[in-house]
Amino acid sequence: MILSCCTWALSGSDDDVVARLADADFRWIDVRPYGFTSEAARARVRALGLRVSCVAASFGLPDGAALDNPEADAIAQALTYTRQVLTCGAELGATAAYLVPGKDGSQEALDRYARSLIAAADRASALGITLCVEHFPGSALPTAAATLAFLRTIGHPGLSLLLDIGHAQMSGEDPAAIIADAGPCLGYVHLDDNDGRNDLHVALTDGVLTVETLRRTFAALDGIGYAGAVSLELSPALPDPLDALTRSRTLVGALVSLA
Repeated sequence: MILSCCTWALSGSDDDVVARLADADFRWIDVRPYGFTSEAARARVRALGLRVSCVAASFGLPDGAALDNPEADAIAQALTYTRQVLTCGAELGATAAYLVPGKDGSQEALDRYARSLIAAADRASALGITLCVEHFPGSALPTAAATLAFLRTIGHPGLSLLLDIGHAQMSGEDPAAIIADAGPCLGYVHLDDNDGRNDLHVALTDGVLTVETLRRTFAALDGIGYAGAVSLELSPALPDPLDALTRSRTLVGALVSLA
């Protein structure tokens, strides 16, 4: 299994972050938009033996721009930004990208969001990128089940679910059941832990997540033939973020064979 790590789990310069992750035996990374875009930064990533798995396409949207905005100009601005991020991600070698829904859960807003996702997914597919939507408590798509239903209504082959285990804990959903239901519509996985109520992004099993839940999650991924990456998304505000990442990586490695 491919295990990636979200670079925003650590604070510091791009050079410092990738060096620390490489020293911790990570070989894949997730990046935010426009990170590692200079040739020098890319050369540094390659020299460390790192590869980019995914780009977080919702980060850094211009003020007022949103894919579900009632104003056409604001949607157009958000789409332009998203397409630019997807192009940047493809240049970095990413094969996945994800978006976070807005907070307006009205049918009108969801319809606008669906149309925007289709346009973005067309661009992503042309670049060889799977575009994912992350279920997010408090958003218009607060559960994995609601997000899957929404994506199936759209029916675009380039759109998939990003499963976040921590968010599933907050919404009371079983990750293994989500995976089985999603099947080929599962495009990416975030691994993180919390207290079941707050989106804390602590190390695996430092919250309510159990080893058995992780074991069942990985078995479910194997059961659907999932070939993508799973990515540790931990908080840079933890007392020792690198220790949290290292402990989480060790735990995952004890449960599955890492590529």
